[in-house]
Amino acid sequence: MDVFEQWESDVRGYCRTFPTVFKSASNARQVNEQGKSYIDFFCGAGVLNFGHNNERMKKALIKFIEADGVAHSLDMSTDVKRDFIESFAKTILKPRGMTYKMQFTGPTGTNAVEAALKLARRVTGRRTVIAFTHGFHGMTLGALACTANAYFRNAAGVPLENVQRLPFGCSLQEVAAAYADTSSGYEPPAAILVETIQAEGGVNVASAEWLKELQAFAHQRGALFIVDDIQASCGRTGSYFSFDGMGLDPDIITLAKGIGGFGTPLAMNLIKPEHDKHWSPGEHTGTFRGQGFSFVAGREALRYFEDDSFTDEVKKKGEHIANRLHSIAKRHSGGGFEVRGRGMMQALDVQDGALAKAIVAQCFENGLLIGSCGPGGRVLKLIPPLTIPEADLDEGLDILDASTHALAVAA
Repeated sequence: MDVFEQWESDVRGYCRTFPTVFKSASNARQVNEQGKSYIDFFCGAGVLNFGHNNERMKKALIKFIEADGVAHSLDMSTDVKRDFIESFAKTILKPRGMTYKMQFTGPTGTNAVEAALKLARRVTGRRTVIAFTHGFHGMTLGALACTANAYFRNAAGVPLENVQRLPFGCSLQEVAAAYADTSSGYEPPAAILVETIQAEGGVNVASAEWLKELQAFAHQRGALFIVDDIQASCGRTGSYFSFDGMGLDPDIITLAKGIGGFGTPLAMNLIKPEHDKHWSPGEHTGTFRGQGFSFVAGREALRYFEDDSFTDEVKKKGEHIANRLHSIAKRHSGGGFEVRGRGMMQALDVQDGALAKAIVAQCFENGLLIGSCGPGGRVLKLIPPLTIPEADLDEGLDILDASTHALAVAA
């Protein structure tokens, strides 16, 4: 560990929560250099929906490398990019009646958000974007302006402007009245940017009714409706998109994290064709706008969604996680614990950031990787691989239960 302390930047964060050196990983487990195995409920912050070193993806990647496949291509056309695009259209878009264009941005979620904001401003000729309390959209300046967390915002060093923030789940009738008032000072927005489930904000779940009202509010004012589905998509909630079945028709959908399949970086925006026409070639560019490894692994990931068996399994596991968390909350009813989430994104709000931090540390000592989020870090977020074996899932939940009980009672 001395090497990291001596040479790596002080900005490093997750390694402080999990202070060990990992050497190998398979599905829902990571193993450190001493051979200790950890069950992973953190899942690369939502990247590893299909587990560590997914066997199907690993075989496809080895075959691709041995065949001298094109690993890096800027935005040039390759056979593996074509395979991914065709598969995504066939498996995800066409069954939903969607006709989006796919824009491969820089390989991170924040770059997908930057591109979406840039295009919305280009389409509408406006600057202001409506974002929400507790929202998280990334660390680069445009996305950071839409992010609510003060700790992250304070690191910017420059003003974070052109964003109007509203309470998540607020009364849109009151907001509409304010925007209709010519003396309110509110400018017509270029876009409304929202997460259907605020993952980093504390796993706050928006209702379908509110999201539909929000979409109508945007379109009535000539604004684009942008859904940030970066952490909640790719099967995490029990369907491919977190908003499936809600009657939503976003102008732009931002995707990243899980779409690369294996943990290799990939980010993509789905854009309605009438908006995509506002781009000119090369206006949003970058060195790594889709690369071969992610297209190969991402293509394998899409096979999980060729029928409903995988998502049905995710829903069952999600219900099991929620039931176990409700049992923990009931056991500690005096602490006001709350359970919320959907599918295999579930959370236990223990109402106290110090307690949550202690539980995370105790879980780590006992062989479970779990992260905290939300205001003051008081929410324990469970995002295990969707492919986690039931035995590992139950063992991890047992560790969480025991750790929470020991510390909550002591508190």
